[in-house]
Amino acid sequence: MLTSSLQMAFLALCLFTANFLYAQAPDGYYTAAENKSGQELRVAMHNIIKNHISLTYDGLWQAFHTTDIRPDNGKVWDIYSDRPGENPAYYFTFGSDQCGNYSGEGDCYNREHVVPKSWFGGSVAPMYTDLVHLIPTDGYVNSKRGNLPIGKVTNTTWMSTNGSKVGTSNIPGYSGSVFEPIDSFKGDFARIYFYMATCYMDKNFGVETQSNFSGGDLKPWTRQLLLQWAALDPVSQKEIDRNNAVYQIQHNRNPFIDFQDLAEMIFGNDTNATFHTTTPLYFDQNGWCLYPNPVSSIINIKHSDYQTENLSIELQGITGKTLLNQQYENFDIIQIDLSNFPSGLYFVKLSSKRNIHTYKIIKQ
Repeated sequence: MLTSSLQMAFLALCLFTANFLYAQAPDGYYTAAENKSGQELRVAMHNIIKNHISLTYDGLWQAFHTTDIRPDNGKVWDIYSDRPGENPAYYFTFGSDQCGNYSGEGDCYNREHVVPKSWFGGSVAPMYTDLVHLIPTDGYVNSKRGNLPIGKVTNTTWMSTNGSKVGTSNIPGYSGSVFEPIDSFKGDFARIYFYMATCYMDKNFGVETQSNFSGGDLKPWTRQLLLQWAALDPVSQKEIDRNNAVYQIQHNRNPFIDFQDLAEMIFGNDTNATFHTTTPLYFDQNGWCLYPNPVSSIINIKHSDYQTENLSIELQGITGKTLLNQQYENFDIIQIDLSNFPSGLYFVKLSSKRNIHTYKIIKQ
């Protein structure tokens, strides 16, 4: 039995090493998409995510407190001013810095429709308040973006303090003005647009010709660009945390965050690939994937490139007591049955000849 001080040290270590977890929906959430591919898979995902709680427009302000809070300082996480790895030019405080009037960058934050509301006719429910594409952003930068499509800028006419740009595009298929976010958030935009083109595939986003959509589908040039962006900027911990927070509020998820490769399976070159809810499509920075988490029965463990490896798996309780210790050789996916363990917090320690990593899991 560990002493109290050792228990605290052990817990702190595990929480530190387990801060990057695979994003996964509750058991059964994506079951209806099992074994589907291509357009059939898109329709299945549409049916899974289309029915969700519709917030009020005023309710978005409070929702942002949960979905878009910076973990480092509790301020608003504004992707139009954020500079990952550096200090942004300014921060916004929830509530007190809501727009309001503004005359320049840093004055206030507002409610940005990543897919502009004018494309689908304005205050049309539930698109008008769907948290997946509603984010808090600098009001002035938002006004510069306006209802421009997102794209690749070749001739910049305006740039924000973090490098977001407005300018003309020369992408084959569109040569008008576009808005380009910084590289660190291009994947975020891509996965939001893939969500919108799936959740609302039966709607009409073709109200304006200056748009990334044609009806309920992405225009070909947009689809190709967003697939590039999604590959350039893979799913981040920020997206994982936001996806989980949105799910708690409006009870649906962005499957393109839960499954990194889903965009290629629906909109890209892998439309013949069959979707499986048990196939891990996202691995952490150590190459490990533990899913689902939270788990009710079977926890799956896989590494992105381990095909033949000796591995020791140790399950530990909150006090550090070893509850299970097993050895594995020549594995692809390891499955451990936790159905007889009580609900609570556990730690999975993975030890190989390469390294040791500890992950936090929640048993439902």
